[in-house]
Amino acid sequence: MNFTSTAAGPLPDGGALRLFRPLWWRTYRYLQLDVETGGEPLVLEDLRGLFTAYPFQLQATFESDDPSLKQIWDIGWHTARLCAHETYMDCPYYEQLQYVGDTRLQSLISLYLTGDARLVKNAIQQLNDSRIPDGITQSRYPSELPQFIPPFSLLWIGMVHDLWWYRGEPEFVKQQLPGIRTVLGWFENRLSSSGLLGKLEWWNFVDWTGPFEDGVPPQEPDGQSAILSLQFAGALRQAAEIEMALGNPENSRHWQILASRVTQSIRDHCWDPARGLLSDTPARKTFSQQGNALGVLEDAIPASRQVPALQKILKEPQITQCSFYFRFYLFKAMKKGGMADQYLEQLKPWREMVALSLTTWAENPEPTRSDCHAWSSHPNFDLLATVAGIESDAPGLQRVLIQPHPGHLKEIRASFPHPQGELKVEYKAGGKEWLVKVLLPENLPGRFLWKGNRAKAG
Repeated sequence: MNFTSTAAGPLPDGGALRLFRPLWWRTYRYLQLDVETGGEPLVLEDLRGLFTAYPFQLQATFESDDPSLKQIWDIGWHTARLCAHETYMDCPYYEQLQYVGDTRLQSLISLYLTGDARLVKNAIQQLNDSRIPDGITQSRYPSELPQFIPPFSLLWIGMVHDLWWYRGEPEFVKQQLPGIRTVLGWFENRLSSSGLLGKLEWWNFVDWTGPFEDGVPPQEPDGQSAILSLQFAGALRQAAEIEMALGNPENSRHWQILASRVTQSIRDHCWDPARGLLSDTPARKTFSQQGNALGVLEDAIPASRQVPALQKILKEPQITQCSFYFRFYLFKAMKKGGMADQYLEQLKPWREMVALSLTTWAENPEPTRSDCHAWSSHPNFDLLATVAGIESDAPGLQRVLIQPHPGHLKEIRASFPHPQGELKVEYKAGGKEWLVKVLLPENLPGRFLWKGNRAKAG
Protein backbone atom coordinates (compact mmCIF):
# COMPACT_ATOMS: atom_id res chain seq x y z
CA MET A 1 0.00 0.00 0.00
CA ASN A 2 1.94 2.98 -1.21
CA PHE A 3 -0.40 5.55 0.24
CA THR A 4 -0.04 7.78 3.25
CA SER A 5 -3.29 7.82 5.24
CA THR A 6 -4.31 11.06 6.93
CA ALA A 7 -7.45 12.40 8.55
CA ALA A 8 -8.32 13.95 5.21
CA GLY A 9 -7.92 10.61 3.42
CA PRO A 10 -5.23 8.64 1.58
CA LEU A 11 -2.38 10.58 -0.06
CA PRO A 12 -0.88 8.89 -3.15
CA ASP A 13 2.89 9.09 -3.62
CA GLY A 14 2.80 9.83 -7.34
CA GLY A 15 3.68 6.33 -8.52
CA ALA A 16 1.67 4.21 -10.94
CA LEU A 17 -0.83 1.47 -10.11
CA ARG A 18 -0.92 2.11 -6.39
CA LEU A 19 -3.39 0.20 -4.23
CA PHE A 20 -5.32 1.47 -1.22
CA ARG A 21 -7.51 -0.59 1.09
CA PRO A 22 -9.07 0.57 4.35
CA LEU A 23 -7.90 -1.17 7.51
CA TRP A 24 -11.40 -2.42 8.38
CA TRP A 25 -14.67 -2.91 6.55
CA ARG A 26 -17.85 -0.92 6.92
CA THR A 27 -21.14 -1.15 5.09
CA TYR A 28 -22.26 1.70 2.89
CA ARG A 29 -24.88 2.67 0.38
CA TYR A 30 -23.06 5.54 -1.32
CA LEU A 31 -19.34 6.18 -1.70
CA GLN A 32 -18.14 9.75 -2.12
CA LEU A 33 -14.68 10.46 -3.51
CA ASP A 34 -13.24 13.94 -3.04
CA VAL A 35 -10.03 14.36 -5.05
CA GLU A 36 -7.71 17.31 -4.73
CA THR A 37 -4.73 17.16 -7.10
CA GLY A 38 -1.39 18.93 -7.05
CA GLY A 39 0.74 19.46 -10.15
CA GLU A 40 -0.28 16.20 -11.82
CA PRO A 41 -3.64 14.53 -12.47
CA LEU A 42 -4.72 11.51 -10.42
CA VAL A 43 -5.68 8.53 -12.56
CA LEU A 44 -8.26 6.23 -10.94
CA GLU A 45 -7.71 2.85 -12.58
CA ASP A 46 -10.34 0.83 -10.73
CA LEU A 47 -12.79 1.05 -7.82
CA ARG A 48 -14.53 -1.95 -6.34
CA GLY A 49 -16.24 -3.14 -3.19
CA LEU A 50 -15.80 -6.55 -1.60
CA PHE A 51 -18.61 -8.30 0.27
CA THR A 52 -17.80 -9.96 3.58
CA ALA A 53 -20.19 -11.66 6.00
CA TYR A 54 -20.86 -14.91 7.80
CA PRO A 55 -21.46 -17.58 5.12
CA PHE A 56 -25.17 -18.04 5.67
CA GLN A 57 -27.00 -19.80 2.85
CA LEU A 58 -30.65 -18.88 2.34
CA GLN A 59 -32.66 -22.11 2.49
CA ALA A 60 -36.19 -20.85 3.15
CA THR A 61 -38.59 -19.33 0.62
CA PHE A 62 -41.71 -17.22 0.85
CA GLU A 63 -43.91 -16.22 -2.08
CA SER A 64 -47.40 -14.78 -2.25
CA ASP A 65 -49.78 -12.87 -4.49
CA ASP A 66 -48.70 -9.61 -2.79
CA PRO A 67 -45.49 -8.43 -4.53
CA SER A 68 -44.75 -5.93 -1.75
CA LEU A 69 -44.04 -8.82 0.61
CA LYS A 70 -41.23 -9.98 -1.67
CA GLN A 71 -39.59 -6.57 -1.20
CA ILE A 72 -39.95 -6.88 2.56
CA TRP A 73 -38.53 -10.41 2.47
CA ASP A 74 -35.55 -9.46 0.26
CA ILE A 75 -34.66 -6.31 2.21
CA GLY A 76 -34.92 -8.15 5.52
CA TRP A 77 -32.63 -10.94 4.37
CA HIS A 78 -30.11 -8.43 2.98
CA THR A 79 -30.14 -6.55 6.29
CA ALA A 80 -29.70 -9.72 8.33
CA ARG A 81 -26.74 -10.80 6.20
CA LEU A 82 -24.98 -7.47 6.57
CA CYS A 83 -25.30 -7.74 10.36
CA ALA A 84 -23.78 -11.22 10.69
CA HIS A 85 -20.00 -11.67 10.62
CA GLU A 86 -17.71 -13.45 13.11
CA THR A 87 -20.47 -12.46 15.54
CA TYR A 88 -23.90 -10.96 15.09
CA MET A 89 -23.88 -7.19 15.36
CA ASP A 90 -26.44 -4.46 15.80
CA CYS A 91 -25.30 -2.53 12.76
CA PRO A 92 -22.40 -2.87 10.30
CA TYR A 93 -21.74 0.87 9.99
CA TYR A 94 -21.55 2.26 13.53
CA GLU A 95 -21.01 0.17 16.66
CA GLN A 96 -20.65 -3.32 15.14
CA LEU A 97 -21.50 -4.84 18.54
CA GLN A 98 -23.36 -8.01 19.50
CA TYR A 99 -26.23 -6.67 21.64
CA VAL A 100 -28.50 -9.27 23.22
CA GLY A 101 -31.78 -7.58 22.24
CA ASP A 102 -30.76 -7.46 18.59
CA THR A 103 -29.10 -10.86 18.62
CA ARG A 104 -32.15 -12.73 19.87
CA LEU A 105 -34.15 -11.64 16.81
CA GLN A 106 -31.21 -12.21 14.47
CA SER A 107 -30.84 -15.74 15.83
CA LEU A 108 -34.47 -16.57 15.08
CA ILE A 109 -34.10 -15.24 11.55
CA SER A 110 -30.98 -17.37 11.06
CA LEU A 111 -32.65 -20.53 12.36
CA TYR A 112 -35.74 -20.07 10.22
CA LEU A 113 -34.15 -18.90 6.98
CA THR A 114 -30.93 -20.93 6.95
CA GLY A 115 -31.19 -23.79 9.44
CA ASP A 116 -27.66 -22.88 10.53
CA ALA A 117 -27.37 -22.73 14.33
CA ARG A 118 -23.61 -22.25 14.61
CA LEU A 119 -23.56 -18.46 14.96
CA VAL A 120 -26.55 -18.68 17.30
CA LYS A 121 -24.69 -21.04 19.64
CA ASN A 122 -21.58 -18.91 19.37
CA ALA A 123 -23.55 -15.84 20.47
CA ILE A 124 -25.21 -17.65 23.37
CA GLN A 125 -21.89 -18.95 24.66
CA GLN A 126 -20.11 -15.61 24.29
CA LEU A 127 -22.85 -13.82 26.19
CA ASN A 128 -22.76 -16.47 28.90
CA ASP A 129 -19.00 -15.96 29.11
CA SER A 130 -19.58 -12.23 29.62
CA ARG A 131 -21.34 -12.73 32.97
CA ILE A 132 -19.82 -10.84 35.86
CA PRO A 133 -19.53 -12.11 39.47
CA ASP A 134 -22.82 -10.38 40.32
CA GLY A 135 -24.53 -12.87 38.00
CA ILE A 136 -25.80 -10.93 34.99
CA THR A 137 -24.42 -10.86 31.47
CA GLN A 138 -23.03 -7.84 29.74
CA SER A 139 -25.45 -6.20 27.34
CA ARG A 140 -23.10 -6.65 24.39
CA TYR A 141 -20.13 -8.94 23.95
CA PRO A 142 -17.35 -9.24 22.93
CA SER A 143 -16.59 -5.59 23.68
CA GLU A 144 -13.63 -3.79 25.16
CA LEU A 145 -15.95 -1.37 26.96
CA PRO A 146 -18.27 -3.16 29.44
CA GLN A 147 -21.93 -2.16 29.40
CA PHE A 148 -24.84 -3.58 31.40
CA ILE A 149 -28.53 -3.65 30.48
CA PRO A 150 -30.10 -6.01 33.03
CA PRO A 151 -33.23 -6.78 30.91
CA PHE A 152 -30.92 -8.03 28.16
CA SER A 153 -29.72 -10.78 30.52
CA LEU A 154 -33.35 -11.94 30.59
CA LEU A 155 -33.48 -11.87 26.79
CA TRP A 156 -30.34 -14.01 26.75
CA ILE A 157 -32.38 -16.66 28.57
CA GLY A 158 -34.96 -16.19 25.81
CA MET A 159 -32.21 -16.93 23.26
CA VAL A 160 -31.36 -20.20 25.01
CA HIS A 161 -35.05 -21.11 25.08
CA ASP A 162 -35.42 -20.29 21.38
CA LEU A 163 -32.49 -22.56 20.48
CA TRP A 164 -33.95 -25.37 22.61
CA TRP A 165 -37.42 -24.94 21.10
CA TYR A 166 -36.35 -24.66 17.46
CA ARG A 167 -33.22 -26.86 17.37
CA GLY A 168 -33.03 -28.90 20.58
CA GLU A 169 -29.28 -28.99 21.35
CA PRO A 170 -29.88 -30.45 24.86
CA GLU A 171 -26.22 -30.87 25.78
CA PHE A 172 -25.32 -27.32 24.77
CA VAL A 173 -28.42 -25.91 26.50
CA LYS A 174 -27.58 -27.86 29.65
CA GLN A 175 -24.22 -26.07 29.79
CA GLN A 176 -26.08 -22.74 29.95
CA LEU A 177 -28.18 -23.68 33.01
CA PRO A 178 -25.71 -22.46 35.68
CA GLY A 179 -25.60 -19.07 33.98
CA ILE A 180 -29.39 -18.95 33.66
CA ARG A 181 -29.75 -19.65 37.38
CA THR A 182 -27.34 -16.87 38.38
CA VAL A 183 -29.14 -14.35 36.16
CA LEU A 184 -32.52 -15.24 37.64
CA GLY A 185 -31.06 -15.18 41.14
CA TRP A 186 -29.79 -11.65 40.56
CA PHE A 187 -33.30 -10.48 39.73
CA GLU A 188 -34.97 -12.56 42.45
CA ASN A 189 -32.82 -10.79 45.03
CA ARG A 190 -34.20 -7.45 43.80
CA LEU A 191 -37.91 -8.16 44.18
CA SER A 192 -39.72 -5.54 46.24
CA SER A 193 -42.35 -6.14 48.91
CA SER A 194 -45.05 -5.59 46.27
CA GLY A 195 -43.85 -8.61 44.30
CA LEU A 196 -42.61 -6.42 41.42
CA LEU A 197 -38.94 -5.81 40.80
CA GLY A 198 -37.46 -2.98 42.83
CA LYS A 199 -34.79 -0.58 41.70
CA LEU A 200 -32.26 -2.13 39.34
CA GLU A 201 -28.72 -0.94 38.72
CA TRP A 202 -27.31 0.21 35.40
CA TRP A 203 -29.27 0.98 32.21
CA ASN A 204 -32.67 -0.68 32.06
CA PHE A 205 -33.29 -0.21 28.35
CA VAL A 206 -36.40 -1.80 26.88
CA ASP A 207 -37.29 0.07 23.67
CA TRP A 208 -36.36 3.16 21.69
CA THR A 209 -39.62 5.05 21.83
CA GLY A 210 -40.27 8.71 22.67
CA PRO A 211 -41.99 8.42 26.08
CA PHE A 212 -39.32 6.01 27.36
CA GLU A 213 -36.49 8.30 28.44
CA ASP A 214 -33.23 6.84 27.08
CA GLY A 215 -35.23 3.71 26.24
CA VAL A 216 -36.14 3.05 29.89
CA PRO A 217 -39.85 2.45 30.66
CA PRO A 218 -41.67 4.40 33.37
CA GLN A 219 -40.86 3.35 36.94
CA GLU A 220 -41.93 4.26 40.42
CA PRO A 221 -39.32 6.07 42.58
CA ASP A 222 -38.47 2.73 44.17
CA GLY A 223 -38.07 1.15 40.72
CA GLN A 224 -41.36 -0.73 40.32
CA SER A 225 -42.11 -1.31 36.63
CA ALA A 226 -44.66 -3.66 35.12
CA ILE A 227 -42.61 -3.99 31.94
CA LEU A 228 -39.34 -4.94 33.62
CA SER A 229 -41.18 -7.32 35.96
CA LEU A 230 -42.99 -8.91 33.01
CA GLN A 231 -39.68 -9.55 31.28
CA PHE A 232 -38.50 -11.26 34.47
CA ALA A 233 -41.66 -13.38 34.59
CA GLY A 234 -41.13 -14.41 30.97
CA ALA A 235 -37.55 -15.50 31.62
CA LEU A 236 -38.69 -17.46 34.69
CA ARG A 237 -41.29 -19.28 32.61
CA GLN A 238 -38.77 -20.10 29.89
CA ALA A 239 -36.21 -21.33 32.42
CA ALA A 240 -38.83 -23.51 34.08
CA GLU A 241 -39.63 -25.20 30.77
CA ILE A 242 -35.95 -25.87 30.05
CA GLU A 243 -35.23 -27.15 33.57
CA MET A 244 -38.15 -29.57 33.43
CA ALA A 245 -37.16 -30.87 29.99
CA LEU A 246 -33.56 -31.42 31.07
CA GLY A 247 -34.43 -33.31 34.24
CA ASN A 248 -34.43 -30.66 36.97
CA PRO A 249 -38.03 -30.66 38.27
CA GLU A 250 -37.24 -28.95 41.59
CA ASN A 251 -35.61 -25.98 39.88
CA SER A 252 -38.46 -25.91 37.40
CA ARG A 253 -41.08 -25.77 40.16
CA HIS A 254 -39.21 -22.96 41.91
CA TRP A 255 -39.13 -20.84 38.75
CA GLN A 256 -42.77 -21.69 37.94
CA ILE A 257 -43.98 -20.65 41.38
CA LEU A 258 -41.93 -17.46 41.29
CA ALA A 259 -43.20 -16.61 37.79
CA SER A 260 -46.80 -17.07 38.93
CA ARG A 261 -46.20 -14.91 42.00
CA VAL A 262 -44.62 -12.08 39.99
CA THR A 263 -47.36 -12.24 37.35
CA GLN A 264 -50.09 -12.11 39.98
CA SER A 265 -48.41 -9.13 41.64
CA ILE A 266 -48.34 -7.29 38.33
CA ARG A 267 -52.02 -8.01 37.81
CA ASP A 268 -52.88 -6.92 41.35
CA HIS A 269 -50.96 -3.65 41.20
CA CYS A 270 -51.02 -2.61 37.53
CA TRP A 271 -54.23 -3.90 35.93
CA ASP A 272 -56.63 -0.98 35.42
CA PRO A 273 -60.16 -2.39 34.99
CA ALA A 274 -61.55 1.02 34.05
CA ARG A 275 -59.15 1.36 31.11
CA GLY A 276 -59.10 -2.35 30.37
CA LEU A 277 -55.33 -2.11 30.14
CA LEU A 278 -52.21 -2.93 32.08
CA SER A 279 -50.47 0.21 33.31
CA ASP A 280 -46.71 0.70 33.18
CA THR A 281 -46.44 1.14 36.97
CA PRO A 282 -48.66 0.72 40.04
CA ALA A 283 -49.45 4.47 39.84
CA ARG A 284 -51.56 3.66 36.74
CA LYS A 285 -50.70 6.91 34.97
CA THR A 286 -49.11 5.66 31.77
CA PHE A 287 -49.97 2.83 29.37
CA SER A 288 -47.98 1.29 26.56
CA GLN A 289 -48.09 -1.27 23.78
CA GLN A 290 -44.95 -2.77 25.30
CA GLY A 291 -46.51 -3.41 28.70
CA ASN A 292 -49.75 -4.80 27.35
CA ALA A 293 -48.06 -7.00 24.76
CA LEU A 294 -45.94 -8.54 27.50
CA GLY A 295 -49.02 -8.69 29.72
CA VAL A 296 -50.72 -10.88 27.13
CA LEU A 297 -47.65 -13.07 26.61
CA GLU A 298 -47.29 -13.71 30.35
CA ASP A 299 -51.04 -13.80 31.14
CA ALA A 300 -50.80 -10.87 33.54
CA ILE A 301 -53.88 -9.55 31.73
CA PRO A 302 -56.96 -11.67 32.51
CA ALA A 303 -57.57 -14.11 29.65
CA SER A 304 -61.01 -12.70 28.84
CA ARG A 305 -59.55 -9.19 28.50
CA GLN A 306 -56.52 -9.95 26.38
CA VAL A 307 -58.09 -9.48 22.95
CA PRO A 308 -59.91 -6.24 23.93
CA ALA A 309 -56.64 -4.94 25.37
CA LEU A 310 -54.77 -5.77 22.15
CA GLN A 311 -57.47 -4.14 20.05
CA LYS A 312 -57.26 -1.03 22.19
CA ILE A 313 -53.47 -0.62 22.03
CA LEU A 314 -53.55 -1.06 18.24
CA LYS A 315 -56.13 1.68 17.81
CA GLU A 316 -55.27 4.33 20.40
CA PRO A 317 -52.26 6.38 19.21
CA GLN A 318 -51.88 8.17 22.57
CA ILE A 319 -50.72 4.88 24.09
CA THR A 320 -46.93 4.54 23.93
CA GLN A 321 -46.10 2.80 20.65
CA CYS A 322 -43.59 0.05 20.00
CA SER A 323 -40.55 0.73 17.87
CA PHE A 324 -39.65 -1.44 14.87
CA TYR A 325 -37.70 -3.66 17.28
CA PHE A 326 -40.30 -4.21 19.97
CA ARG A 327 -43.08 -4.86 17.46
CA PHE A 328 -41.70 -8.39 17.38
CA TYR A 329 -43.16 -8.89 20.87
CA LEU A 330 -46.36 -7.06 19.95
CA PHE A 331 -46.80 -9.45 17.02
CA LYS A 332 -46.16 -12.44 19.30
CA ALA A 333 -48.92 -11.16 21.59
CA MET A 334 -51.31 -10.75 18.65
CA LYS A 335 -50.56 -14.31 17.60
CA LYS A 336 -51.17 -15.63 21.10
CA GLY A 337 -54.42 -13.66 21.30
CA GLY A 338 -55.78 -15.12 18.06
CA MET A 339 -55.28 -11.92 16.05
CA ALA A 340 -52.53 -13.11 13.72
CA ASP A 341 -54.71 -12.60 10.64
CA GLN A 342 -54.20 -8.88 11.26
CA TYR A 343 -50.42 -9.24 11.13
CA LEU A 344 -49.99 -8.05 7.54
CA GLU A 345 -51.89 -4.86 8.36
CA GLN A 346 -49.19 -4.05 10.91
CA LEU A 347 -46.38 -3.94 8.33
CA LYS A 348 -47.08 -0.30 7.43
CA PRO A 349 -43.76 0.93 8.97
CA TRP A 350 -41.85 -1.45 6.72
CA ARG A 351 -43.81 -0.36 3.66
CA GLU A 352 -42.98 3.23 4.56
CA MET A 353 -39.28 2.35 4.62
CA VAL A 354 -39.66 0.77 1.18
CA ALA A 355 -41.28 4.02 0.00
CA LEU A 356 -38.18 5.86 1.22
CA SER A 357 -36.15 3.63 -1.13
CA LEU A 358 -34.24 2.02 1.73
CA THR A 359 -32.41 -1.15 0.71
CA THR A 360 -31.86 -2.21 4.34
CA TRP A 361 -34.07 -1.70 7.38
CA ALA A 362 -33.52 1.30 9.64
CA GLU A 363 -33.05 1.17 13.40
CA ASN A 364 -35.95 3.55 14.08
CA PRO A 365 -38.27 5.87 12.15
CA GLU A 366 -36.72 9.12 10.92
CA PRO A 367 -34.70 10.79 12.22
CA THR A 368 -32.57 7.70 12.69
CA ARG A 369 -28.86 7.09 12.93
CA SER A 370 -28.60 3.60 11.48
CA ASP A 371 -30.11 2.64 8.13
CA CYS A 372 -29.02 -0.99 8.54
CA HIS A 373 -30.27 -2.64 11.72
CA ALA A 374 -31.10 -6.35 11.73
CA TRP A 375 -33.51 -6.16 14.66
CA SER A 376 -35.96 -4.65 12.17
CA SER A 377 -35.78 -7.78 9.98
CA HIS A 378 -38.09 -9.87 12.16
CA PRO A 379 -40.87 -9.86 9.50
CA ASN A 380 -38.78 -12.50 7.73
CA PHE A 381 -39.33 -14.76 10.72
CA ASP A 382 -43.04 -13.99 10.95
CA LEU A 383 -43.75 -14.39 7.25
CA LEU A 384 -42.78 -18.03 7.77
CA ALA A 385 -43.84 -18.64 11.38
CA THR A 386 -47.07 -16.62 11.38
CA VAL A 387 -48.31 -15.99 7.82
CA ALA A 388 -47.23 -19.35 6.38
CA GLY A 389 -47.83 -20.76 9.86
CA ILE A 390 -44.77 -23.01 10.20
CA GLU A 391 -44.15 -23.42 13.93
CA SER A 392 -42.47 -25.81 16.31
CA ASP A 393 -44.89 -27.90 18.34
CA ALA A 394 -42.29 -29.58 20.56
CA PRO A 395 -38.70 -28.91 21.64
CA GLY A 396 -36.24 -29.17 18.78
CA LEU A 397 -38.99 -29.14 16.13
CA GLN A 398 -39.60 -32.81 16.88
CA ARG A 399 -43.22 -32.11 15.99
CA VAL A 400 -44.55 -29.21 13.91
CA LEU A 401 -47.71 -27.13 13.91
CA ILE A 402 -48.90 -25.73 10.60
CA GLN A 403 -51.31 -22.88 11.35
CA PRO A 404 -51.41 -20.27 8.54
CA HIS A 405 -52.74 -16.75 8.89
CA PRO A 406 -53.08 -15.46 5.33
CA GLY A 407 -54.85 -12.21 6.12
CA HIS A 408 -55.66 -10.57 2.76
CA LEU A 409 -53.50 -12.99 0.77
CA LYS A 410 -55.04 -15.42 -1.71
CA GLU A 411 -51.94 -17.46 -2.41
CA ILE A 412 -48.90 -18.46 -0.32
CA ARG A 413 -45.99 -20.77 -1.05
CA ALA A 414 -43.24 -21.29 1.49
CA SER A 415 -40.48 -23.70 2.39
CA PHE A 416 -38.57 -24.15 5.61
CA PRO A 417 -35.25 -25.92 6.39
CA HIS A 418 -36.31 -28.41 9.06
CA PRO A 419 -33.39 -30.42 10.55
CA GLN A 420 -34.94 -33.59 9.04
CA GLY A 421 -35.38 -32.10 5.58
CA GLU A 422 -37.29 -29.49 3.65
CA LEU A 423 -40.83 -28.63 4.74
CA LYS A 424 -43.16 -27.09 2.16
CA VAL A 425 -46.60 -25.49 2.34
CA GLU A 426 -48.91 -24.14 -0.35
CA TYR A 427 -52.22 -22.36 0.13
CA LYS A 428 -54.45 -21.10 -2.65
CA ALA A 429 -57.90 -19.56 -2.36
CA GLY A 430 -60.56 -20.83 -4.74
CA GLY A 431 -63.88 -19.16 -4.11
CA LYS A 432 -65.00 -19.96 -0.60
CA GLU A 433 -62.54 -22.83 -0.27
CA TRP A 434 -58.78 -23.09 0.00
CA LEU A 435 -56.51 -25.63 -1.63
CA VAL A 436 -53.94 -26.60 1.01
CA LYS A 437 -50.83 -28.68 0.47
CA VAL A 438 -48.42 -29.53 3.28
CA LEU A 439 -45.32 -31.64 2.66
CA LEU A 440 -43.39 -32.75 5.75
CA PRO A 441 -40.06 -34.58 5.91
CA GLU A 442 -40.49 -38.33 6.26
CA ASN A 443 -41.46 -39.50 9.76
CA LEU A 444 -41.95 -35.95 11.06
CA PRO A 445 -45.25 -35.74 12.98
CA GLY A 446 -47.34 -32.62 12.64
CA ARG A 447 -50.79 -31.17 12.94
CA PHE A 448 -52.66 -28.67 10.79
CA LEU A 449 -54.91 -25.99 12.20
CA TRP A 450 -56.99 -23.63 10.08
CA LYS A 451 -59.46 -21.22 11.64
CA GLY A 452 -60.32 -23.66 14.40
CA ASN A 453 -60.40 -26.76 12.20
CA ARG A 454 -57.85 -29.43 13.03
CA ALA A 455 -56.34 -32.04 10.77
CA LYS A 456 -53.31 -34.28 10.82
CA ALA A 457 -50.58 -32.96 8.55
CA GLY A 458 -48.50 -35.40 6.58
